[in-house]
Amino acid sequence: MRAMILNTFGRPESFELRDVPKPVPHAGQVLVRVHATSINPLDYQVRRGDYADLVPLPAITGHDVSGVVEAIGPGVTAFAPGDEVWYTPQIFDGPGSYAEYHVAAENIIGKKPASLSHLEAASLSLVGGTAWEALAVRTALRVGESVLIHGGAGGVGHVAIQLAKAIGARVFTTVREANVEFARSMGADVVIDYEKDDYVAAILRETSGHGVDVVFDTIGGDTLSRSPDALAQLGRVVSIVDIAHPQNLIQAWGKNAAYHFVFTRQNRGKLDELHALVERGQLRPHVGAVYALADIGLAHARLESRNNGIQGKVAIAVEPTLMA
Repeated sequence: MRAMILNTFGRPESFELRDVPKPVPHAGQVLVRVHATSINPLDYQVRRGDYADLVPLPAITGHDVSGVVEAIGPGVTAFAPGDEVWYTPQIFDGPGSYAEYHVAAENIIGKKPASLSHLEAASLSLVGGTAWEALAVRTALRVGESVLIHGGAGGVGHVAIQLAKAIGARVFTTVREANVEFARSMGADVVIDYEKDDYVAAILRETSGHGVDVVFDTIGGDTLSRSPDALAQLGRVVSIVDIAHPQNLIQAWGKNAAYHFVFTRQNRGKLDELHALVERGQLRPHVGAVYALADIGLAHARLESRNNGIQGKVAIAVEPTLMA
């Protein structure tokens, strides 16, 4: 099978397209022919070497799969050859999705929503599971509450907006001017152009000084230290961003705030919850760009650049016909 191999940590050019043996499913495992995958910030962080101790080289990386079951191992009962499936491979535990075939444990795989293409499904598995864990599980966002989602035009952000609206929350989000209408189209109630308006001032203005119940940080920087200024009493903050240095959270103490840090876990349950939202028409990923498997380095370079012009996700057509 063809696979993109990461030979050295560093630049996007570190990938090499190679022929490697096709994996074989063992007990409890499913062999999937990968039709599509996608690019996430985690992917370029792995490529740069941010997690070098956890990724032996050479490696097949990648964290999203949408495809078709090719074969099953002994004991598999939930799937059969020909089933369309989607999932996030176990992170830092075996080969990833930048290949024509992938083997995964049965219990992390879900049936692909019929209304999504493979490119769309591969653009939702990791970011959707992350948003679900952050909002539905960790902060337990409730009907009638309010949430500020930083980076509402990004991969996780645009899904989080839709998820929060499906829960029944009032949604605020921050984006740059070029993405204001896109964020509104995803369902955001109040869109803040962070280049023109201070988001803390905007939140306090829009909530009559009350603040929001939940802040979802997808961007990092000083977000954790500033979030309490926009937070209601007993509010919750959830972050999916690596934190290089401790931040001054004295304001969080005064708000009796709870902080949650999420590194998404793989399981079929989250996929099934997302599947239901998709089929009810409450959730759909936006594919902002599509690249071929051989062009993963180009896709990494574009996503990693600050002004990349991408709304939503960058998908990878592993099956060449999906490029048409």
